Order: sequence, then C-alpha cells, then structure tokens
Amino acid sequence: MSPDRTSVSRTLVPDPVAIRIEELRKSFGDLVVLDGVSLDILQGKTTAILGPSGCGKSVLLKHIVGLLRPDSGHVWIDGIDMAIATPEEKLQVRKRFGMLFQHGALFEDLTAGENIAFPLRYHTRLTAAQRRARAQEVLELVEMPELHDRPTSALSGGQRKRVALARAIVLEPQVVLFDEPNSGLDPMTSTTIDDLILRMKERLGITFVVITHDIVQAVRISDWVGMLWQGRLVAYAPLPVFLHSEHPIVRRFLSRTL
Repeated sequence: MSPDRTSVSRTLVPDPVAIRIEELRKSFGDLVVLDGVSLDILQGKTTAILGPSGCGKSVLLKHIVGLLRPDSGHVWIDGIDMAIATPEEKLQVRKRFGMLFQHGALFEDLTAGENIAFPLRYHTRLTAAQRRARAQEVLELVEMPELHDRPTSALSGGQRKRVALARAIVLEPQVVLFDEPNSGLDPMTSTTIDDLILRMKERLGITFVVITHDIVQAVRISDWVGMLWQGRLVAYAPLPVFLHSEHPIVRRFLSRTL
C-alpha cells in the first residue's frame, strides 16, 4: 500500500509547494496507470520521478499540465485544480511552465534561434529584434551562443537538447518539466545536460520536475526523488533519505542501476 507521501513532505519540509498532487487516479480501460498518487513538489527544488517504462511517469506529467483529466484526484497549482480547470485556467497555468520533451520537439525548418524565439511570438509583444536578442541571451545561458543561425537539422543530439532547454526557459517560467532529458545521449553529453540543469536552478531559481529512469541523473541533480511502481508512489523523500530507503522495490531498482 502506498504511504501518504503528501503528509510526509508537508511535515518534513517547510518550503513552499509549487505543485500539490492528491490521490490521483487514471485508468485506460482495464489498465490502471495511476493508483492514488499523492505528493508535494516543492518550489525552487529539483524533483525526479523515477520508475521503469510503463509505470505512469509520463502520464503523471501530462496530468500536471492538464493534458489529461484524471478519473479522480487533484493537481493544485497556484490555487487552480488542473483536474477540473477550464481551458482558460489551464492556459494561464501553462504560461508559467516550460517543457522539455523527450525528443526535443524542435521545428526542423527553423534555425536554433528561431526555435527558441517561437514562444515569444505568441506570448509576448516583443519586436523581432527583441525576440532575437532574448533568444541569444538564453543561448548564452546554455553555453551555445554561436548557434543562433544554425539550421536545426544540422544540430547534434546534445545541441538539440540544449536548444530545447533554452526554449523551455525563454519565457522565464516558474516550473520546467523534463520528460527523459538524457534519452538517447551518450554519458558525456548527459553529464553536460545535468550540469546545465544544476546551473539553471542556481541562477534562475526555477522548480524542475524530471521524469526519468536514470538513477545516475537523479542522484546528480535532484533534491527530492519519488519512485513510481505499477502506478503507485512507493517512495518519496529527500535524495539522501531515498537512497537509504528499505522499500524492496526501491532497493531492487537501485541495485540494478547504481
């Protein structure tokens, strides 16, 4: 049976809550994907949600941004329950979010800089020159200032991830969500992406939520770690506590990946 992780996080940590998830349940036909998941995601912290493929990690992420409606439960963000929010309310919440998809989701017919500036065209009143300047600014933050005019099709896998990260932060979001950010990357490039996430948190104070099956990445970047297993949150704790968890599923997962 899953522990009451919401009460645990509220008791142990006084930090403000960015996202509160309460008893979230979701099934697709007879397949139960989320089975009563509860947790507080803390403001200004990096939270990693671990688990094997098919455990419900990406479905949880889609509930946070309101792309899926749960069968029951709540996702509270700034006083809005994304489980029952209107389209207008969801739009207002999403403006505070950045998202880095597993495969980058870049527009191949645009340059790196144009990809980064794309959200600025629709969510700000900046001029073309101001959008270019802002795109260049975030390219410098992700340490690729020379790539503004490079075609997206000419970028390497690591460069694409950095451009996607730059696009995710260009609107100065309060929260950035990552879906398997190191998927398909070699170990050295993965380490570079992890370092960038750490620097972004320190410099910008952003709340990061990272969906991953990579325990090495979670250990490097996370403040809090949760473990999903067959739709249930079997552990959720600060990183040092999580690493010493006695839960058999956590121990099995750690022993196979560390």
